[in-house]
Amino acid sequence: MSMNLLALDASTEALSVALQFNGNVFSFFEVCPQQHSQKILPTVDSLLKEAGCSLKDLDGIVFGRGPGSFTGVRIGVSIAQGLAFASNLTLVGVSTLQAMAQQAIEENNVTEVIAGIDARMDEIYFCEYRKDENGIAIEAYNEGVIRPEFMNTQQQNSMAVGTAWQTYPNVLDAENVSISEAILYPDARFMLPIGIAAFEQGLAVAPADAQPHYVRDTVTWKKLPGRE
Repeated sequence: MSMNLLALDASTEALSVALQFNGNVFSFFEVCPQQHSQKILPTVDSLLKEAGCSLKDLDGIVFGRGPGSFTGVRIGVSIAQGLAFASNLTLVGVSTLQAMAQQAIEENNVTEVIAGIDARMDEIYFCEYRKDENGIAIEAYNEGVIRPEFMNTQQQNSMAVGTAWQTYPNVLDAENVSISEAILYPDARFMLPIGIAAFEQGLAVAPADAQPHYVRDTVTWKKLPGRE
């Protein structure tokens, strides 16, 4: 199914926006820490002009729902919600980890991917993916946050993507895993096929129901006396 979609992500140090319109894809990707809020809307506008369309010509919006920087995730979700409200569109949220896995599947012809983002605080946002019969990266296990020393992947002959493996290069079995130096951040272009699959499955939501996914929501902070 060919859909006209806008995809955007601001969850990491990279900002990416992609537009699929009438079978053509227009995209922007730049590593620009702390500049996302200034650049994202002008970039969306630029791609719409390049494609010769407006938001109201689209079928929906795809956004990077995290995990990643709390601030970056919120920027991406709120911008996507605002654009969707203004143009009466529905949205699909895509995992940043899944987007990187999708890129590895499409560009490197792999079937198993380990995706990890450096989560700071000596932790990794982490998930393992497998290629399904439609060429889409699907979770082999639920994504989560983990300390590097507790890493225990069962995958063989897989590719590792994301910034986590630049920070913690020795936590994976080098004999079974190749670490990508090219795929460090999520790229909105690779959210498009995942988003299309989600729209086809009826998983799109109204703008008010679009939610970020921080993963770290359940981190156990020290409880203060009298606090639950």
